[in-house]
Amino acid sequence: MNIPNSLTVVRIALIPIFMLVFYLPFPAANLCTAVIFALGALTDWLDGYLARRLGQTSALGQFLDPVADKLMVAVVLVLLLQQDPSVWMALPAAIIIGREITVSALREWMAELGARAKVAVSSLGKVKTTAQMIAIIMLLYRDPIGAVPTYTVGFLLLYLAAALTLWSMCAYIWVAWPELRGHRRQS
Repeated sequence: MNIPNSLTVVRIALIPIFMLVFYLPFPAANLCTAVIFALGALTDWLDGYLARRLGQTSALGQFLDPVADKLMVAVVLVLLLQQDPSVWMALPAAIIIGREITVSALREWMAELGARAKVAVSSLGKVKTTAQMIAIIMLLYRDPIGAVPTYTVGFLLLYLAAALTLWSMCAYIWVAWPELRGHRRQS
């Protein structure tokens, strides 16, 4: 177990802590959940940075890191949807969670074909992740900061993240399309 993998495990361990704090009725719950999620998002960036910087990339890390990210985001989106059960919250949540499942399956399938590098994480995926993390932090915090309507800005950013999510998914499918078509003909 190296430092980057330890940070990934911390991110997974933060999920039940986040859930507990999310449901506890106390005045600073919004702030605490936002901070816990922000800490998880920070470990997401930090574990990748340290793995590359320290030369500590590993098969375990390559497996655990995306799992931790998807678990953390999916759990928080489900909780936000429970808090605001509307079609307007369900739509971006479904798009984001659905994309994660689709791209994970695509990457797994491409790996079986020996072409996983074609669907490696792109810069568009990183922009999508950044928008998504900021949106979720703002949605969790909820309270206005001065004249800034934090929840509304977070909601708009969530839609931006959902649009980037669709765009990045289409980009991955576009790159994988020759493999997808070729495999279908051989079946």
